[in-house]
Amino acid sequence: MRCPYCGEENTRVIDSRPADDNSSIRRRRSCDECGKRFTTYEKVEMVPLLVIKKDNKRELYDRNKIQEGIIRSCHKRPVSINTISEIVDEIETRIFNMDEKEVPTSVIGEMVMDKLKDIDAVAYVRFASVYREFKDINTFMVELKKFLQ
Repeated sequence: MRCPYCGEENTRVIDSRPADDNSSIRRRRSCDECGKRFTTYEKVEMVPLLVIKKDNKRELYDRNKIQEGIIRSCHKRPVSINTISEIVDEIETRIFNMDEKEVPTSVIGEMVMDKLKDIDAVAYVRFASVYREFKDINTFMVELKKFLQ
């Protein structure tokens, strides 16, 4: 880090702590050449993640959309909001660990269904019926048979 006063490249960090907003690190530095002190802020640069919709349109990833879909599926079911938050956290971690800039909604939908299958059968079927766009009772029954095997 260059000193903003003399331009020297040799500066030392003398104090480091989270900034007030907890989204960056505040570093107090001292210049080895002129002795002056200055403050820098370090923030993680996030690469935006795009979601590829069924119609091939792209939009920014929105955690709330996953959460709202799961909440709707779990309506009047014995699934706590903490469990829902944990599911969303796990899915989000998996998505970001893929190191992709674009993720299809089909991948996200399958992740949600895998989690719901283990948590609550009714919530799973509700989500699957909307996600897979069941057209009639036969497609609904095919999905139920898969679940019951």
